[in-house]
Amino acid sequence: MSRGLFYLSRLRNATLSELAYRTREMLFVRRTRSAVMRRRIPARLPQLDMADVRTLAAPTMRIMATAATVEEILGGRIFTLNEEPSRLLECEQGARGTYSPDIGRDRLGCDVRALWEPARLQHLTLLMAHFVSDGIEERGDEIREFIRDALGNWLDANPSFTGPHYMSAMECGLRVPVFFLALKCLGTTVGNDWQRLMEAIYHHAWWIERRLSLHSSLGNHTVCECVGLVFAGAVFRKTEEGKRWLGRGIELLRQELDHQVVADGGPVEQSFSYHRFVLDLYWFVIDFIEKNNLGECHDFKVRLWAGEEFLSCFTDGSGHIPPVGDSDDGFALAPGLAPKRMPVTKAPEPVRTFPASGYTVLGGKGGKLLAFDHGPLGMAPLYNHGHADALSVTFSVGGAHILVDPGTYRYNGADQFRRYFKGTRAHNTVAIDGEDQALQVTGFIWSRPFRSRLLRSVATPDGHLVEAEHDGYRRLPGGVTHRRSILFRDSGDFLIRDTFAGEGEHRYELNFHLNPDAEVTLNGATARVRVGGITLVLTTVGGGEFDCVHGGEEPLLGWHSPAYGVLRPTWVLRRVEEGRPRNVSFVTAVSIGEETRQMNGEEMLCSMARYE
Repeated sequence: MSRGLFYLSRLRNATLSELAYRTREMLFVRRTRSAVMRRRIPARLPQLDMADVRTLAAPTMRIMATAATVEEILGGRIFTLNEEPSRLLECEQGARGTYSPDIGRDRLGCDVRALWEPARLQHLTLLMAHFVSDGIEERGDEIREFIRDALGNWLDANPSFTGPHYMSAMECGLRVPVFFLALKCLGTTVGNDWQRLMEAIYHHAWWIERRLSLHSSLGNHTVCECVGLVFAGAVFRKTEEGKRWLGRGIELLRQELDHQVVADGGPVEQSFSYHRFVLDLYWFVIDFIEKNNLGECHDFKVRLWAGEEFLSCFTDGSGHIPPVGDSDDGFALAPGLAPKRMPVTKAPEPVRTFPASGYTVLGGKGGKLLAFDHGPLGMAPLYNHGHADALSVTFSVGGAHILVDPGTYRYNGADQFRRYFKGTRAHNTVAIDGEDQALQVTGFIWSRPFRSRLLRSVATPDGHLVEAEHDGYRRLPGGVTHRRSILFRDSGDFLIRDTFAGEGEHRYELNFHLNPDAEVTLNGATARVRVGGITLVLTTVGGGEFDCVHGGEEPLLGWHSPAYGVLRPTWVLRRVEEGRPRNVSFVTAVSIGEETRQMNGEEMLCSMARYE
């Protein structure tokens, strides 16, 4: 997508203070270019007592990865987001030696998100976490040598402020803790290794401080950058710059915590994957701050715990969390490695509504879990990681995911699929006139965001009724409002009713995306979906039939992305109606089991009407 459109959208949403900030940043970039290209790095490493680093304690890390993964890393494995390492190396080599801000993402020739993944050096973080464990201490010399060589090679290939890995201050922020852990792990007290790592930490923090993601760019990027500032500030805490980095990092982390994690514990970015990522960054950095008496952040834990409780309510029997919103499969520390978190010991309630973030979770016997999204598009003003998924649902039984959120696929290099996975037709809701519920401006930025409203959430004699609406289609001729009501029984059976208000003739497309491994049997008004020994029966009530789409290309419909960069065709049950809003509705009864549990949709519809 056009970079011009990207900058125009940013400009439209910028305040005067942001414009002033962007101007200062632009002037800094220009001033620094000349010095960097003449190999005169403007950031000079101050003298430091090595004891200042040796006395710092590393944060606690919890290892889930197996010893086999460690062996794979020692054998050359790196984390690549399912991209070929040779392909990433080719792209990286094409941009080496270029001043980082001069590198155009569109000309790299690959997905820049995938390109950045191995440069987070998280394979080394995982190795260092294992190194300090008792299990492989006996191989210490071998592992130390491996880490030393890997870091040396990376620093040789990526001189400060050149190449693709300094394009994003966020990426720099994620690398600073890796360099710090290497200082602790290598045990280097003199020599070139120590000097190089200290220089890398200093240059990274110097760069981050001048390129912080602020104003309309606030978000998980800012949190990553602050983590880098805190670690670098701790290392250089005896210098004026170090004190400033440490203070600025903690101050911004405190400010962003109440922004990123809303009052009910949900994510402001409307992305569950980034929520996990942000929470883990916070747990990691506050453990580091507290262990080393670098500042006061005990008050952070109340909001972080609310975030943990939020995620626990959406976690099904297999430990899976629906991939709501964008997901880039990023980890705060590394795949298979987590910080010390405050555990959630409270048992999930059968019904839990999160009014600030806009979700309701409905649980039934046997691990049945329905998640209903009645939240906003994402984080204003650009809504970068939000998807147009208002009133969408997901449903699982005992860890078998049946009605699914199709995921993200990738951020760059596949514009059509990027638009599809963000869009309304890729979610279990209703798309009107083929449009999204908001307008996609670029691969990340949205305009004309929808507003959602929770209308009712009431207990019934044998379950719960929840109802919400959104106004995303008010921009269409005649202006249409979509309302969805869900009657959920304790048994796990449920009824979904979609109604509309407004004027004009429109086309309404109801979609239910299924697990790509599902066995689907369609018989007009009834679809039987079998996943992992569980059969879900979906029946249209009051007329109408489903059709079934699998991997449709013109237009795109019926695709699933189980991981970043991975694409699979999947099944979509679809109903399409045309007419005036008040004359169109969809009623879908959903039951578990083939015969004995087949429910009476008409009876449930009458039950729903009693609460209107």
